[in-house]
Amino acid sequence: MTPVLKIDLHTHTSDDPCDRISYTTRDLIDRAALLGFNALAVTLHDKQLAIDALIPYASERGIVLIRGIERTIEGKHVLLLNFRRGAEAVRSFEDLARLKQRERGLVIAPHPFFPASSCLRNLMHRHVDLFDAVEYNGMFTVSVNFNRAAERWATRHEKPIVGNGDVHRLHQLGTTYSLVKAERDPDSICEAVARGRVRVEARPHSAVTAAGLMADLVLTAVRSRRTSGPWVGEIRTRIAG
Repeated sequence: MTPVLKIDLHTHTSDDPCDRISYTTRDLIDRAALLGFNALAVTLHDKQLAIDALIPYASERGIVLIRGIERTIEGKHVLLLNFRRGAEAVRSFEDLARLKQRERGLVIAPHPFFPASSCLRNLMHRHVDLFDAVEYNGMFTVSVNFNRAAERWATRHEKPIVGNGDVHRLHQLGTTYSLVKAERDPDSICEAVARGRVRVEARPHSAVTAAGLMADLVLTAVRSRRTSGPWVGEIRTRIAG
């Protein structure tokens, strides 16, 4: 019988070149194992983490590591997963189309309709065929949820929805994730997501928790003079309100 795996395909660690994050990839793996996860993708901004040395460590803890990157393509964030080579070199949507022709991988639209300049928004309509799945992002509350537009788009275009934490703080892990019916290897997991054998599990943050998380991320970004995540500085007042 094919197992059902608990996965998160959008996480960041201290190896990220853009965001200041306090925990290491091993810390993330340890936390994921404690929470019963079976697979993770570490998706640093514009840098694909070299995971080969980490695979044994993760495997000992029951975690499948999947190659990934949150690539900035024409100014927009796109998750490229399980591509063996070439993901870091993608700079345009034409490059992405060529990558998909020559490499087997999974392309996810992360936080596509959040109100940030790095989010895909209307480009989703122009490049429908490039996306294998749409993200249900973990940053939402009962009253403020930009994922609803993503759900409508995915339904209209018959694309699967995958739940991801977009983890920048360890306590985010496990609030939004996916259950995928697949064998325990990256190819099977990514194929299962693309074929829609995925169910989203999502728990909204309380307004207080969301505001605290946003304040933490904004303060860190200001201190490091970086922009942390797609929503910092652009939706923090909406979340808090």
